Amino acid sequence: MEDAFVASALDAALDVGRRLGLPTDAPEVLSRRSNVLVRLGPVVARVPATTRLLRPAVADWMAHDVALSAFLAERGAPVIPPFEEPGPHLSHGLAVTMWPFTRLEPGHPFAPAEVAALLHDLHAALREYPGDLGAAGPAGDLRRALDHVEDERVHEAVEHAIAGLPELPSQPLHGDAHAGNLALTEHGPRWLDFEDSWRGPIAWDLACLDPAARAAYPGNADGVEEYVRLRKLLGVCWRFVVARRFPDRFAEAKAAAEAYFSATS
Repeated sequence: MEDAFVASALDAALDVGRRLGLPTDAPEVLSRRSNVLVRLGPVVARVPATTRLLRPAVADWMAHDVALSAFLAERGAPVIPPFEEPGPHLSHGLAVTMWPFTRLEPGHPFAPAEVAALLHDLHAALREYPGDLGAAGPAGDLRRALDHVEDERVHEAVEHAIAGLPELPSQPLHGDAHAGNLALTEHGPRWLDFEDSWRGPIAWDLACLDPAARAAYPGNADGVEEYVRLRKLLGVCWRFVVARRFPDRFAEAKAAAEAYFSATS
């Protein structure tokens, strides 16, 4: 039985699909996590799920995803362009964006140097983006996530980490540039999911990489250590957000908090 987040997302995806004349008789749910992905023939509908608990105006982030992906695709960057009528479309109070179905090779093992080089090239393309992405980024997400966290140690650690961030040059970022958002397709590697994009220091995108890929990134970037700490705290807080959707996972969230403080004590 689907949970309420998936059920409502599926209803919204089907409604938008019917409006756009897409096949809706055999929907395939591809993902049920932060976002629900529903394949409708040649198109995939993307509908927020757990992210609804974190971002009250989640449609704005989804609009950034569409705009930035379209901009980059037009310039030949390795991304998947949006569908011709991408949205966000509104249905049942939910925002829905539409993307061409693209076959991915799950778990393809990109070498650290390849990930680093692809991200370096992506950053070069992103610098040209003229749109407004906002500058709150992970700090904004963290402060909203704290509404779901009762552990005062986490609150204090988040505020301390944010206060300790250095002043650095900023530019448009991917926002969640871990290797899971880099997929191999029949057209080659493609960066996915620009929903978390914001204007900030490159150090944040590097903090999203594993250490080997981070070390292989061309050139030096200041502030990486501080942003790695912020990234770890976001991981802890996100588990508490997930636990609001799946209450049986509160123990997992508490364990993540304990592991964080044990590692930093």
